Amino acid sequence: MGRHSRKGLEATGREAAAGGGEAGADAGPGRGRRRRDAAVPAPGDGHAPSHDDPRVRGGHPEQHEPGGGWGTGPQPRYDATRGQAARSQEAHARQAVARQLTAQQAAQRAATRRAPAPGPTAGAPLIPGPRREFVEAFDAAPPDPGRTPPRQAAADGAGTPGGAPGAAAGPDGGDGTGATRDARGGKGRTFTGIAAAAVTTVLAVVVAGQVAQDSGGPSGGSRAAGADRDTSQDDVSRHDERSDPQAQRVEAQPLSYAQKMAKPYPLAPDLTASGTFEAVPGLAKAPGKGHMYRYRIDVEKGLGLDAGLFAEAVQKTLNDDRSWAHNGAMTFERISSGEPDFVITLASPGTTALWCAKSGLDTTVDNVSCDSAATDRVMINAYRWAQGASTFGPDKLLIYRQMLINHEVGHRLGHNHESCRTPGSLAPVMQQQTKTLDLEGITCRPNPWVHPGT
Repeated sequence: MGRHSRKGLEATGREAAAGGGEAGADAGPGRGRRRRDAAVPAPGDGHAPSHDDPRVRGGHPEQHEPGGGWGTGPQPRYDATRGQAARSQEAHARQAVARQLTAQQAAQRAATRRAPAPGPTAGAPLIPGPRREFVEAFDAAPPDPGRTPPRQAAADGAGTPGGAPGAAAGPDGGDGTGATRDARGGKGRTFTGIAAAAVTTVLAVVVAGQVAQDSGGPSGGSRAAGADRDTSQDDVSRHDERSDPQAQRVEAQPLSYAQKMAKPYPLAPDLTASGTFEAVPGLAKAPGKGHMYRYRIDVEKGLGLDAGLFAEAVQKTLNDDRSWAHNGAMTFERISSGEPDFVITLASPGTTALWCAKSGLDTTVDNVSCDSAATDRVMINAYRWAQGASTFGPDKLLIYRQMLINHEVGHRLGHNHESCRTPGSLAPVMQQQTKTLDLEGITCRPNPWVHPGT
């Protein structure tokens, strides 16, 4: 019981002893007063009427109203009932949020243990967690020994005369139904809103973790590699860097003789090289049994052409049955030392012109080749060998080179120039096919062989 209740009982006892009160006195007849039944319990907490006022209304229940003559109602202890309902609601909210946070953290730790290594999204910024003050607001607070449990506060309020069950006076002396209830409700709504915000933040963090896990997992990585990796850019760039294996095999294989003979090679039409020659080493024996001619091949230094290809072409062309070796009439053998019958020389246009001039021949007009009869050299213009002639075109470089060898060696063997006599027929090998295929209105076809029909 409260302090005011004990004081009121003691005062009533003193008045009864002095004969001025009605706590234990019998009411006389006609006085309009009723004797209090002994079974009725003593008044509860509250202010007793003033002891200085002899006019005490006995037997009527006290109606405590704000501003009334009976005061402001019971005054319980401040620490016992102040905001107890709000604290209880706050404690329950803190416990609920704490349980939910613990469950979410446990689930997130379990998901992290199951998650594989971070994928492409590992560097993505994480969603920030709840603010510290929100977490601290819901940390479970230790119970206050000075606080009265909610059930005891409700019981105390129920024993108050004229008070509604469970009602308690606020710290300002109100009846607990006005400003105090509003303050308690506002505070409760504030904490409820904070709890909702914290729960929302936690859920956002969990969802973000799941999204990051899905993106970083094997399936997410494969999808990213299949769709966004950008297959269209990443795979294409790698494809560009890697050359076709088949193309690599083709380039790695050496070109055949025919392929080399069909390729043009760079060389300037006005080039004058070193003027010194170097014999192609080795021996290529004569394959036939006719009259044998021995020859040597010299190549001017500084041309940048394949001397071995040139030597191979001369040997194969001269000993072909369509050439001068037809029907075993003669055979040709290449030597690199000793005394040759003639020297087939591959030289720059400037050097060719110098050696041809020694025999009274001018090769500068059409940049052609010659047999320098006054010397032992059959001069092959390297520009024509490398680039061909317009009369044959770029797609007939092989047969042009064969014609060039057979024509100049034919001069060394004693044959003069000839002309085509039948339109559309093959031109004679001794016709100046480098200059033209049309003589005296008769146009013939290019031909590299002495005996082309065989």
